[in-house]
Amino acid sequence: MIDRTSLINWALLIGLVALWGTSFLIISISVETIDPISIVFYRLVLGTLVLALVVFARGQKFPGSVRIWGGFLLMAIAGNALPFFLISWGQQTINSGVAGMIMAIMPLMTMVFAHYFVDGETLNRYKIIGFTLGITGVTLLLGPVFEGGARALLSGVAIFTAATCYAVNAILIKRLPRFSPMVGACGVLFMASLVILPFWLLMAPDNNRISEDSMLAVIWLGIGPTGIATIILFSVIDRAGPTFLSTINYLVPVVAFFCGAWLLAEPVSWHHFVALGTILSGIAITRIRITRVPG
Repeated sequence: MIDRTSLINWALLIGLVALWGTSFLIISISVETIDPISIVFYRLVLGTLVLALVVFARGQKFPGSVRIWGGFLLMAIAGNALPFFLISWGQQTINSGVAGMIMAIMPLMTMVFAHYFVDGETLNRYKIIGFTLGITGVTLLLGPVFEGGARALLSGVAIFTAATCYAVNAILIKRLPRFSPMVGACGVLFMASLVILPFWLLMAPDNNRISEDSMLAVIWLGIGPTGIATIILFSVIDRAGPTFLSTINYLVPVVAFFCGAWLLAEPVSWHHFVALGTILSGIAITRIRITRVPG
């Protein structure tokens, strides 16, 4: 029988999957009438406000160390400002479901980077096989994109680059100084807002024809998948640990794929299912542990 603690942990995980898995759907609605740079700026500012309210409500204080804020800046660029923009820009021509599946390569890229930059995280045959399967799955997804012209190809590469940015950010989190998770998340989002601000002021066009759907989508993107999701993320890690959280790598791309197909009527073909299965199989194989027989 599942105890109350386990039920709460799974409820939080499912909530996080729902927020992140549907974020690609929300972005697709946003980019219909709002430019990518504005989407990113609004999303970051709203997410920062949500986390700042939590930090102040807890009576927590922000660090005064220049080194820590320098770390926040690096993570802001690699984990928020740049990937947020690349995903929004790419989804102008890439379906939300395909974008979500491409992003599933992130844990595999993290695994490769960790081999070189994190002590004790070495590659083995299962990780190499899993990474190969993941790249094969992404290639299957991008195959039809290649036929869509240069713009569609660049969009696919942009989303793949965003996944790589998240992988780099995961390594930065492991290597940079430790700090209060909620304060750190708020600090990172704040720095990301500052990074994107001059680009928004210089590059954002006059958005005179923003639809109500796009505006509501951007507001929810900042409050839900950015702000609330971050709070749930740290809660799950604190309650159940990172291994339990890793289940999300299987679920988010599935939710993204089926939400795009069901709610946005995005086209679905057999190669999408093959690609999704290939990527998820790759992730699963990397979890196989090599047991060494003593003697």
